[in-house]
Amino acid sequence: MIDAKTAARKAFTGRAPWTYLYLFLIPFINWAYAAVPTIPLPDHGEWTPLAIVTGLVLVVRDFAQREIGHWIFIPLIIGLAISFKMAPAEIALASAVAFGISESVDWALFTFLKLPLSKRVFISAAIGSPIDTTVFYMMAATAIPGIFNIWAIGASILSKLVGCVIVYLLMKNREKKAALATT
Repeated sequence: MIDAKTAARKAFTGRAPWTYLYLFLIPFINWAYAAVPTIPLPDHGEWTPLAIVTGLVLVVRDFAQREIGHWIFIPLIIGLAISFKMAPAEIALASAVAFGISESVDWALFTFLKLPLSKRVFISAAIGSPIDTTVFYMMAATAIPGIFNIWAIGASILSKLVGCVIVYLLMKNREKKAALATT
């Protein structure tokens, strides 16, 4: 387990690149939801192209937690605070609630499962992404009418899971090579 001093030293000496990326992605994605135009759907809903990239933040979070441990909630809170300055309040609030729920699930799975990192990342994203997506789109619909629909939710969850599978396979391959190198 990483103590506060070690986490701070990593963060302030440039040895936490995943944490920096995580901190950047939170407000950037929230800002982009308000800035990127939606595409009308035949069912009168709206689809956002951001739906295909949001899964990145969940996987990056797992790598950031590996760098700074249980202190992962500090960059989350900072990122959400910045979001309230960069994005409409409805988007920032939707993000805060969705992150709060999914990150707690993610954190618990990532922390307590004693499995290889690749499997923990896969399981946490597989459970966290549907929760995060559904809560976010339901609440974001107050700022972006029509966004809470099966197409937007499905595209977002699917992109998160595809990204998760790719990262899982890359990590599993790296773990396999590391195991072979030590034998």
